[in-house]
Amino acid sequence: MAEITEKDLPANIRPLWLKALSAVQMNNFEYAISLLQAILKDAPGFLEGREILRKCAIQLHGAGGKKKGLFGLSGGNMKLANQAKKDPAAALPLIEKELEKDPLSDSANEVLFDCACKLELFGTAAFALETIRKHNPENVKLLHKLAEFYLSREMSTEAAEVYNDIIKQVPNDSVAVKGAKDASARASMQKQRWDENTSMKDLMRDSEQNEELEKAGRTGLTREQLEARRDKAIEKYNADPNNLAASKELAGIYEQLEDWANAHTFFHWAHSLSNGDVALETKSSAMRDRALEAELVALENALAADPDNAELKEQLGERRKIRLNDQVEEAKRRVDQNPTDPQLRYELGNAYYLVGDYTAAIPHLQQATRNPHIRTKVLLLLGRTFRAKNMYDIAIKQLSDALADLHTMDGIKKEVLYEKGLIHTEMEDKAAALDSFKQIYEVDYGYRDVAQRVESSYT
Repeated sequence: MAEITEKDLPANIRPLWLKALSAVQMNNFEYAISLLQAILKDAPGFLEGREILRKCAIQLHGAGGKKKGLFGLSGGNMKLANQAKKDPAAALPLIEKELEKDPLSDSANEVLFDCACKLELFGTAAFALETIRKHNPENVKLLHKLAEFYLSREMSTEAAEVYNDIIKQVPNDSVAVKGAKDASARASMQKQRWDENTSMKDLMRDSEQNEELEKAGRTGLTREQLEARRDKAIEKYNADPNNLAASKELAGIYEQLEDWANAHTFFHWAHSLSNGDVALETKSSAMRDRALEAELVALENALAADPDNAELKEQLGERRKIRLNDQVEEAKRRVDQNPTDPQLRYELGNAYYLVGDYTAAIPHLQQATRNPHIRTKVLLLLGRTFRAKNMYDIAIKQLSDALADLHTMDGIKKEVLYEKGLIHTEMEDKAAALDSFKQIYEVDYGYRDVAQRVESSYT
């Protein structure tokens, strides 16, 4: 099995990858995870997808949680461990399901490492243990395993760095001390052999090639360097406005310059030249959103500097209305293109909610509950929508359904309980309201104003 990059993805998987990237940009990590799990099931060698999947899971569950073992004592998990030994390819998606729930599990990442080594997915193997090295460096046993892996791959510099990390945790670890010295010596010898076997002509040629690559793809350029590249790209574009590559290059430079309006213009034009490239369409839409957002921020800053300016207030109000209506139209367009996608239904329902069209929001949100990965978030918004329509009993029902699916007191459960408490307060059901607030108070004293609400009930 070979590891692949984005350009190697099969044609049927690329649309899912683009949707996943879009979901990540919108901080919709649950939806992104569901897409990335599906991608990795069909393309297990796609390392970049696995890396982004892990980042999304960490965003949802945090990097400071308990690093529990994967298998514990349950018989079902022991079967998974055995399957990982017998059929590592079949075990990969099952391991990822476990890592979705606990992305920093030491034992799960170790099993992923072992599976990846058997499948010769060496980048994935390194990634699994590097996750532990970054988030749980006190697990020196796995750091030793990572260092040995690097040595077996003739990656002496990397091995030396891992050994030095072990020494920071356990200064008297004699194996690590010796390993760091030996690995550093091997790295020095490897570099010397490279120097001796590389001619000056080769070095010059490689240097020229690297410089061209860096000029083409570097993202750390100064503004003056980016503007110089922009001017050259404009010349190429003017020579042939129908050149797709020139349009994409110019759009990308404008994006780096954070000139969102021009970036939108040229990504939109590139999309029209590309015969419907979904990635360019997504980029065009994202740049348009950023341009509108930048305009809003500029008006808000101007009003903050001159708070009594009635004209600025009116302009800001108008721009906000236009922005929200644009979001509705864009969400409607996406639903029309893919009416069976629950995520898109949720986005349209949310857009309707933000403009205050609660009646229009409800049917789309109800359809969005079909996606189990976003169900609780959808039910929360449905509860708020029914609350806005003063339909308190139905709102409570949506929030109760959401709570039935939530088993840990995470951020979303606190939000649902708080919303439920507010509705009970409006219904003048003080006992039910206090019960909701107390559940939050017992685990998170500082959450919003629950402490004041709970403590005041005792006075």
